[in-house]
Amino acid sequence: MAHSQNKHRDFDSLREQAVALRRAGLSRRQIRDRLHIHNNDILNRLLEGEPPPDWTRRPLAKDDLRAKARELRLQGWTYDRIQLELGCSKSSISLWVRDLPQPERRTRTREEASAIARRGWEATLRKREDERRQTKHLAAEEIGAMTDRELFLVGVGLYWAEGSKSKPYRRQERIVFVNSDPDMITVFLAWLGLLGVERKHLRFAVHIHETADVSAAEMFWAKHVGIETADLLKTSLKKHNPRTNRKNTDEGYRGCLRVGVRGGADLYRRIEGWWYGIVLSAREAEESNRT
Repeated sequence: MAHSQNKHRDFDSLREQAVALRRAGLSRRQIRDRLHIHNNDILNRLLEGEPPPDWTRRPLAKDDLRAKARELRLQGWTYDRIQLELGCSKSSISLWVRDLPQPERRTRTREEASAIARRGWEATLRKREDERRQTKHLAAEEIGAMTDRELFLVGVGLYWAEGSKSKPYRRQERIVFVNSDPDMITVFLAWLGLLGVERKHLRFAVHIHETADVSAAEMFWAKHVGIETADLLKTSLKKHNPRTNRKNTDEGYRGCLRVGVRGGADLYRRIEGWWYGIVLSAREAEESNRT
């Protein structure tokens, strides 16, 4: 009985801390890390009834936008005109104004109707793009500055997902990371720096289709990692296959950069061990969530 009462008091104390942090504007992830809570069910119970801070909310249709749509509808505007003016989808407009009387419509030519529909769709696309950018911006702000441990764990997962791995039928314990995304290369190099890998041990090479602008790609990647093009290893060219319908043929195509670590066998073994440690921890967390 005493044990149950103590457990209840511990939960109440933890809830007070969680609620205080929530009202101070912290996200669920920040509260979880601050209080060392790794069970979502417990976190949900601690924050029950507490609304999220405004900065973590995804952008939704605002009440004033709905009110404006209703006002325009009462003025006789059509769905097309409202869509063009507010950038909302027709389905949202229909939901907001369905109880209002329909305005009288004049007969339009097919060209007029097509032009109005096209402008409305373009406005909707602009609205959606604004929402995408806003969502990404808010998500980026939620990450904030990473600790060394967070970068360490991100790097282990990144390498095990994208890097070269030894196989039972082909034992090659070496560090090789190939990617076309410059940001992925940036994170990978930052991770290697955190592990103490010296730049003099790194080797870089470009992999690209033979029909692309090879010299421009070499200049881009060399500048991105802070070396001279002469310091790149020999570029690997992929043969052209006329039957392949390639999509990456614009000016932004720069192929991939291969990053290797000289004498990286010991580091590879540690990476493999770190990854298995992450898997073990994840399995334990999953089992804990089930119970």
